[in-house]
Amino acid sequence: MQKPDSKEHRPYFANYLNLVPDGDFFQLYDQNTDEVARFFSSIDKSKHEYRYAENKWTPKEVLLHVCDTDRIFSYRAFVCIRGDSITILMPFDENVYAANADVSNRSMDSIVDEFRIIRQGLRILLENASEEQRKFLGNNDGFKISARALGYITIGHAIHHMNIIKERYLGFGG
Repeated sequence: MQKPDSKEHRPYFANYLNLVPDGDFFQLYDQNTDEVARFFSSIDKSKHEYRYAENKWTPKEVLLHVCDTDRIFSYRAFVCIRGDSITILMPFDENVYAANADVSNRSMDSIVDEFRIIRQGLRILLENASEEQRKFLGNNDGFKISARALGYITIGHAIHHMNIIKERYLGFGG
């Protein structure tokens, strides 16, 4: 699956797409899934509830945000793959979602497991779609978006958040 061109996503998403290296999409996706799971699993338990500033998310909340976003992008990719140009794929307010997700009684392992399951669902959806279906442009609230763009964006979005955790939570550059 080829990287999308600029007509297949909002300009904002280029920030995430630029973080994705060249290579076979499914290998990159699997590597990224494993890397994200290993990374969050390796964070010392004493940092799971850490906030680097007031009103910032904890590492557990960051990973759940990645899960929420992957889940939403999976739905969007499904709409595109099914050839639906009528359904408007509206933006979501990540802060509302985070405010309504309680991770205080969840372990990091539980959230990592959820992440892997969500990722597996999107992988199966994308690998069983034709290239034509992956390139179909859905209606992303005034912009067009393709399932293949969404697949690549999920990788870049996770990389973006790992970089933030490394820099602001763990004290080293990403």
